[in-house]
Amino acid sequence: MDNQRLLVWATFGLLAFLTWEAWQQDYARRPTPNPEPAAVQPGAPAETPAGADSLPELDDSALPAPEPAMPAADPALPESGAVDVPVIRVRTDVLDLEISSRGGTLTRADIRRYPVAKDRPDEVVRLLSTTRGELGLIQTGLRSAGDGPEPNQNAIFTAPAGDYTLTGDELVVPLTWSDGAGITVVKRYRFERGSYRIDVEQEVQNDSEEPWRGAEYAQIRRYAAPPERSMFDVDSYSFAGPIIYDGERSSKLAYDDLSDDGPFRVTAARGWVAAIQHHFLSAVVPPAGQSFSYVVAVNRDIATASLIGAAQTVAPGERSVFALTLFVGPKLQEQLEEIAASLKLTVDYGWLTIISEPLFWLLSLVYDWVQNWGVAIIIVTILIKLVFYKLTEASGRSMAKMRKIQPRMKALQERYKDDRQQLSQQMMELYKREKVNPAAGCLPILIQMPFFLAFYWVLLESVEMRQAPFAGWITDLSTRDPYFILPIIMGAAMLFQQKLNPAPADPVQARVMQVMPIVFTVFFAFFPSGLVLYWVTNTILSIAQQWHINRVVEEEDRRKSGGKKARKKKS
Repeated sequence: MDNQRLLVWATFGLLAFLTWEAWQQDYARRPTPNPEPAAVQPGAPAETPAGADSLPELDDSALPAPEPAMPAADPALPESGAVDVPVIRVRTDVLDLEISSRGGTLTRADIRRYPVAKDRPDEVVRLLSTTRGELGLIQTGLRSAGDGPEPNQNAIFTAPAGDYTLTGDELVVPLTWSDGAGITVVKRYRFERGSYRIDVEQEVQNDSEEPWRGAEYAQIRRYAAPPERSMFDVDSYSFAGPIIYDGERSSKLAYDDLSDDGPFRVTAARGWVAAIQHHFLSAVVPPAGQSFSYVVAVNRDIATASLIGAAQTVAPGERSVFALTLFVGPKLQEQLEEIAASLKLTVDYGWLTIISEPLFWLLSLVYDWVQNWGVAIIIVTILIKLVFYKLTEASGRSMAKMRKIQPRMKALQERYKDDRQQLSQQMMELYKREKVNPAAGCLPILIQMPFFLAFYWVLLESVEMRQAPFAGWITDLSTRDPYFILPIIMGAAMLFQQKLNPAPADPVQARVMQVMPIVFTVFFAFFPSGLVLYWVTNTILSIAQQWHINRVVEEEDRRKSGGKKARKKKS
């Protein structure tokens, strides 16, 4: 097997894989663009989104469950007759939120430390919104098994104030609802400094003479936008939509699949639901160990991911607390793991997660030391090169020897150009005589390919590298090089690397190899600059290694030739 032939096929295989991924994302993934942030004054009326009265069904075998209300006829429009209610504004050091008095629904969430673009520092990412066409809500509440009013997402709550700001390490925002017959519910949102975690407690106080029975629920509602792919925007090729974890595995649910196959349903004791997009997510995580029913469905252009627990009874004169955990923010893996180890599956590393996660761990470890993600990428690339040094050394020695016998190979090809069978036999004898194994370079290339793809997903999907600077003109490692300098350096390095390796004997392969650096330069021009930095570093290290191996092999040949001459003189 010719090393050059393998390299050609491996390269085209890589390009085909990335193209296939793009097509899969075009047909299976629906991105939700970041809406333009709009200033909303504290206490201003909040538009009630369509379908806000669509409730998860209470499953209670002891008492009949009420029929869930149907969503509005057009879920893209506000409900007719909706009453404006005040909103409560909450500001922490990392979040700027609005909570509607209607149901205590999270209706707006701005991520204060994450600008939409580096050249627009005052325009931050918005994950939740009531803006038409950009709907994003997190609704929580309680379903009651009785016939009376219940504290669901349509109930009106009251709050002591309309504006809250985190000044210490913790902030609690209480909202209160009462049915006027002895049932009082206090919904508390708890925030912590530096955290995107939001703990929600719903305390039921039963001062009536009858038992109260009900269950907690939550749902994430998102507008499902049509895909708008662009090769100039890597964000547009990341999955955006609902994801559910059933206690064993996570499932990304495409809008088209939900429309064609109907709602996705599962019951799990350690599950969660989330809505993800590139680098950010909104998630609802119920208490572990308690069984919850999950449903993910779409209604026209609105996707809803909901969960509801088992009904519980609160006796007269007693109280009970229902708890949930929300996460609204960037996919910071350390914070996600603090809530649930499985929640980091929302970081979409694809089928190479088993390699990508250790790579990210190593990158983070090096970053803690050097405090620069670009330098961390270079150091990790060197470490990977060292791990595979022996394998690549075998490939390099084979190439060096192939380079040495290339004139003899060309002579054989010229002599036996009309006899392919004899040519193959003579070539095999030459390889055996010179102790050259043309297949020696296959294994290292095949082993390193998954690491390259894993590195691609780590650099593309890890929010820690979003807008991270390296040096000079590289101010964001997660986007393309603005001046295409790194891709040009990469192309030049690949050309130089070809000079160190034997040229393919086949003229067609030779022409393909000559064009390869140009193809890679154009292809990598729109890749994240962090990935191009990795490839440039890897190529330069490969050049240095091959140059060293060529020198060693030449020196070994000189000694061998000198020894033969000395033996001849003695004889």
